[in-house]
Amino acid sequence: MGRLAEDEAVKQIKFSVPGPPFGKQRPKFSRAGKYVKTYTPDETVKYENLVKLMYQQEAKGKMFGEGVELDVRIIAYFAVPKSTSKKKRKAMLEHKIRPVKKPDWDNIGKIICDSLNQVAYHDDSAVVDAQVRKFYSENPRVDVTIRVIELD
Repeated sequence: MGRLAEDEAVKQIKFSVPGPPFGKQRPKFSRAGKYVKTYTPDETVKYENLVKLMYQQEAKGKMFGEGVELDVRIIAYFAVPKSTSKKKRKAMLEHKIRPVKKPDWDNIGKIICDSLNQVAYHDDSAVVDAQVRKFYSENPRVDVTIRVIELD
């Protein structure tokens, strides 16, 4: 994935990651004699690969240019618990009741942005504005919008 010519530059890409929202897990440690090995948990690696795949399917090889300022909007949709009453379920689907549960909003944002390093952008330090929101839905997923902040 090379840098695009100015006239081909990506301005905005939207994509969805199917399934329940997932948060970045802490690194794990294992001891081998005197040495400590640090590694990323398998579930985190699998979800990061899914994020990359979904981005690549939508972007078709395009990447945001180096040095651009990016705005990332993430909406995490959680499944409504099966035991929920009809009245409460309706309120959840109308976004009147929001998920106050794990994963935390910052861990959702972290796994999405970290996954897209060297895939959507050169480094997630290009993200200068971001928002993560949590809602309920019949269709659990994470919707992501990345856009270039246009200078006036």
